[in-house]
Amino acid sequence: MAVALNPVQIMKSEAEEERSETARLSSFIGAIALGELVRSTLGPRGMDKILVAMGRSEGQIEVTNDGATILRSIGVDNPAAKILVDISKTQDDEVGDGTTSVVVLASELLREAEKLVAMKIHPQTIIAGYRRATDVAREALTKSAQDNSANPEKFREDLLKIAKTTLSSKILAQHKDFFSNLAVDAVLRLKGSGNLDAIQIIKKQGGTLGDSFLDEGFILEKKIGVNQPKRIENAKILIANTPMDTDKIKVFGSKISVESTAKVAELEIAVKEKMKTKVQKILKHDINVFINRQLIYNYPEQLFADAGVMAIEHADFDGIERLALVTGGEITSTFDNPELVKLGKCDLIEECIIGEDRMIRLSGVQLGEACTIVLRGATNQILDEADRSLHDALCVLTQTVKETRTVYGGGCSETLMAKAVMDAAVHVAGKEALAMESFARSLLMIPTIIADNAGYDSAQLVSELRAAYAEGKTTFGLSMDEGIVDCMNQVGITESYQVKRQVMLSASEAAEMILRVDDIIKAAPRKRTADHGPC
Repeated sequence: MAVALNPVQIMKSEAEEERSETARLSSFIGAIALGELVRSTLGPRGMDKILVAMGRSEGQIEVTNDGATILRSIGVDNPAAKILVDISKTQDDEVGDGTTSVVVLASELLREAEKLVAMKIHPQTIIAGYRRATDVAREALTKSAQDNSANPEKFREDLLKIAKTTLSSKILAQHKDFFSNLAVDAVLRLKGSGNLDAIQIIKKQGGTLGDSFLDEGFILEKKIGVNQPKRIENAKILIANTPMDTDKIKVFGSKISVESTAKVAELEIAVKEKMKTKVQKILKHDINVFINRQLIYNYPEQLFADAGVMAIEHADFDGIERLALVTGGEITSTFDNPELVKLGKCDLIEECIIGEDRMIRLSGVQLGEACTIVLRGATNQILDEADRSLHDALCVLTQTVKETRTVYGGGCSETLMAKAVMDAAVHVAGKEALAMESFARSLLMIPTIIADNAGYDSAQLVSELRAAYAEGKTTFGLSMDEGIVDCMNQVGITESYQVKRQVMLSASEAAEMILRVDDIIKAAPRKRTADHGPC
């Protein structure tokens, strides 16, 4: 009988399990801690983090306030925290901005849920209330959205305002007028295609951020070969990925035995003839520019120079992929059928100097919307952060060109949704109403944190904001330049409807997923055993 009462071991000895309240508490703590980590970066006055790399890139540092970059760089062991890292990555991939907001809102939803669980309210009841609140908030947000896409001038103004609002919390805030115009010009060149591959960003150390510029064309970070033409008009470009080296025998592990040095000379001549034949096949395509992903050695480079063809070597794969896109050509590896090869074309190829480096500019490319943004800055860290900031702005603008509706920022949309949820909760009987009120309080934490990070009295400002909404002033939000509650339409703080909608839905879904958890099981680690088999 004593043996029968012993607990039965189901899992392996080193496997771990956390159940019910312990598992739920572990999830809440992990998610809330992650929210606390990034909340100080939220808003126009948010602070930056220094990320110090370890391992292979030990000593390298990144200075950023981008939520996705911070969360991607830190090691997270808590399962719930990993879910928040994933939604931040998804937010970055989907719309490009709002990566910090989505994590902060999800952690606040879980903080409120923890209080409700402590009041003995079942997690499924909380989830049902959150779902109702999400529907009400989404409806309120959709009703408040504006669409000026029918008027090109007003739509461009909207895009400029969105770009300025996005860049206000980034390193480019001091130059936001300049970079907003630059980003809007680049996106409007895409003519609604939303293909960001057509916009190339080049980072060049030196100068200041204000020295950055938009070039209407494609700039390749390479040099033109020796004794070759430095300027070609009406270029016909063959883009290739083929070996152009003469001193390598391509059969690995091969050995060649010769009787005398004369035979070595004959072998070299044979290899040169083979390369000469290959170059002649390439020239039969009736081209005047040859761009190769791989190296071009001296002998084939000399042959191209003799034929008056510009040869550019070692254009990295990302470079030739984008090059093929903007010039309308195809990447080629074999040259036996010239009639089947699609050549790239552009009006002019010439050498240009940016900073202290020589580069190649392609003007009048087939893909008219192609352009290059050249970023200048004092250090690599500034350039990297400027690149991330500008990429966020470009992503948001391309999303806005597709989904043209806009909403007001500065905590305006969150307060509007919170008021709508609070009003709806009054008409709900049962415990779900408590969850809806908690959802509204979580939304109001966004303007609270924005005010706190700017050093203002958040309790005063948020109470003034709620009072303004009670009076029907539904365009009011927080203006952090002066630390007051003001009309967002007059101040010009506008955000993309798509970004706000995605933040709210993703945060709600993540909180819902974590709330459902009542058991965390960690598998036993795999043991390493000595391999005594034959080598």
